Amino acid sequence: MSKHRDMRGQALEATAGNGLIDRRALLGRGIALAGAMGAGIGPAAAGAEPLAQPLADPPWSLEFGDRTPPYQMRSKFEAKVVRTLSNPKHEMRNSHARTPHHQLEGTTTPNGLHFTINHGGIPDIDPDQHRLVIHGLVKRPLEFTLETLSRYPMVSRAAFVECGGNSAPMFSPEPLQETVQALHGLASCAEWTGVKLSTLLEETGIDPRATWFIAEGADSPHLSRSVPIKKALDDAMIALYQNGERLMPGNGYPMRLLLPGYEGNMNVKFLRRIKLVEQPALSMYEARTYSPILPSGKAYRFYFLQEVKSFITYPSHGHALKGPGLYEISGIAYSGTGPIEKVMVSADGGQSWAQAALQEPVLSKAFTRFRLPWRWNGGPATLLSRAWDQSGNVQPTRAEFVAARGELTKPPPVLGFLNQHYNSITSWGVATNGEVKHVYA
Repeated sequence: MSKHRDMRGQALEATAGNGLIDRRALLGRGIALAGAMGAGIGPAAAGAEPLAQPLADPPWSLEFGDRTPPYQMRSKFEAKVVRTLSNPKHEMRNSHARTPHHQLEGTTTPNGLHFTINHGGIPDIDPDQHRLVIHGLVKRPLEFTLETLSRYPMVSRAAFVECGGNSAPMFSPEPLQETVQALHGLASCAEWTGVKLSTLLEETGIDPRATWFIAEGADSPHLSRSVPIKKALDDAMIALYQNGERLMPGNGYPMRLLLPGYEGNMNVKFLRRIKLVEQPALSMYEARTYSPILPSGKAYRFYFLQEVKSFITYPSHGHALKGPGLYEISGIAYSGTGPIEKVMVSADGGQSWAQAALQEPVLSKAFTRFRLPWRWNGGPATLLSRAWDQSGNVQPTRAEFVAARGELTKPPPVLGFLNQHYNSITSWGVATNGEVKHVYA
């Protein structure tokens, strides 16, 4: 028999080799990454005796509880788990609402916590009056209502949506002391249900000259983006539902374009028009906002895919470890080109690595949760994660990324500033007192 301690510091009697802790999985400097936790942890496994007397009723069970509401809301005790807002006073500018990844688990983002960016506020659209028109280089222009769209065969798929400017604070030459929410909160994942765009284009017919389409929203700026036709014929969707219910207003109600794996601004919300054309429109977002200048002096334009990426959500900045012992390193990985193949984790700044377990199901162009038990010995540690996708793409180191894309050395100018498609490794430093900070490793 050997003595081990669980996350609460309680002694557990366990036979050697039962899978509770794998002492051989080391990550340098005495910081160990434990093997898979064994099943059956509980009073029986710990050899506890049955209670001699029944427990007294807890205080909250002494009186009849609250009524059941027609629409279920979360507990009042979870009120601090919220999005952070960049424009809380609703001024005449764009508004960001960031997902609190450090307070969530799993891979599906709740509808109320899904990130949003809106450039002209959230329009109040009557779904019965809303129309989607498909025209341009088509054989038969058509107009669709929400009701007519609902008659077409629907599909569902899990997909992440990520703003091209997500993780922009990481362009700073010095690590900003911010949470995962502030650094990476402009990305979320949901199950989307709707009608494949290719199904609708079969109805309209496609003129052979059409190689692009322009998608336009019904918000006040009429945000529009150009998209290659080949994406429309692949996995593009007119999304009507989000995690089983109608789209949230800030996420495009009553319908939005979903382009799995493509940068968020192209997934046009409040969709009202699709026009098939020969060439891209070079809209404001294509010609200005999404044309950052590379170190070579060239504009990085018409890049669509969100590249392979991962970040640790626990432990991360804002968390504090409660003393040496066993913890689970957990985070999110995703790629715009397909499923995640593997995620490696380091606790010593990248000197040594161990492969994390990927939580099933591992889906294409969707969040994948990775997990790895870690025994912290109380010394300094630097936690990193690095992801690979099944297409062979690997998340770059910060040095590799900065060499290719640059970094900010002064406040950005109005045009062409570096703030797009950051996907290099995020590192968290753990101090001896358990405090976790953002570091560059």
